[in-house]
Amino acid sequence: MSFPLRLEKIFNDLTNIIEEYNPDALSVEELFFNTNVKTAINVAQARGVILVVGRKMNIDTFEYTPLQIKQAVVGYGRADKSQVQKMVKTILKVDILPKLDDTTDSMAAAICHAHSARFSEKL
Repeated sequence: MSFPLRLEKIFNDLTNIIEEYNPDALSVEELFFNTNVKTAINVAQARGVILVVGRKMNIDTFEYTPLQIKQAVVGYGRADKSQVQKMVKTILKVDILPKLDDTTDSMAAAICHAHSARFSEKL
């Protein structure tokens, strides 16, 4: 599938998910890349589509750094991917996580937002 078609699929699928489940908010990981610029550009474009969908659907969108997400989920901002996966499983009380790491990362971002939103309400 061409990249523009993949971006359109993200737009359409996310719009359908929001219409079906009516979430209160979206949480998105801020972009971080180390060496692969091509991958970073593609991820940034996909992230942009997600931000536009949230805006068009009037949903508050919150962005968190990888450090913030790891801190919220594991308690340590430099945790590795396996530690994050283990804690996502524990927090969500599931036996098996989806195969794609990106899916687990999105679950971690949602957990981060849930913790942050709860803390903000207390203030």
